[in-house]
Amino acid sequence: MKKSDVITIIVVAAVICGFAFIPGAWNWFNTTTANHGLLMSFFKFAILGTFGEMLSSRIREGVYMKKGFGLLPKLLIWGVLGVVIASAMTIFKTGTVALLDKGFHLNGKAAEWFAGSLSWGKFFVALCVSVLMNTLFAPVFMTFHKITDIHIAETGGSLKGFFGNKLKMRETMSQKNQLGHAVWFYFCQNYPAFLVSGSHHNVFASRYLPSAFRCIPRLCPRRDFEH
Repeated sequence: MKKSDVITIIVVAAVICGFAFIPGAWNWFNTTTANHGLLMSFFKFAILGTFGEMLSSRIREGVYMKKGFGLLPKLLIWGVLGVVIASAMTIFKTGTVALLDKGFHLNGKAAEWFAGSLSWGKFFVALCVSVLMNTLFAPVFMTFHKITDIHIAETGGSLKGFFGNKLKMRETMSQKNQLGHAVWFYFCQNYPAFLVSGSHHNVFASRYLPSAFRCIPRLCPRRDFEH
């Protein structure tokens, strides 16, 4: 175990203990999330998403941040994507219920199922939300994220390099060896496994996960998408 591993364990333990033992910390977190959902989504995704990439780098490369990792740009990108993902979850959750009730003539049953306790009806609505979100939103989100990852790597991992150079979306899209593999991996391996596993629609199907923590399952697939 390296010194950096010890520091990481201490920091994670300190954060957990802070929420567990500091009076009012938990209530402050839940209240702030409820009152400022998008702002908190920015910070939660920025921290958790970037930390996830650091752990991935530690496992694959042996270090948490290799040269050109781009800590600040990644924090910024994850934060912005967090706001987009939180917005998308609200849009698809609300829109899918309306589609089922009005478009497929369930006449309010979808809204009743989704608002009720855990049941097969609620599971069905949650599965519809999951399929639509992962089919219509996730590919665009993951493709854009991969493009920004490549841009960060090619510009030295600094904010100056990130904003000082044009984001070459067309050129990056044509790089089949990087982006093509990532898109193939998502559609052929990640996407089917993600739907079958239920890790996404369970977030909607139950209330066991508070809304403040529903961002966590959205971070899990990203680890495999980086390769």
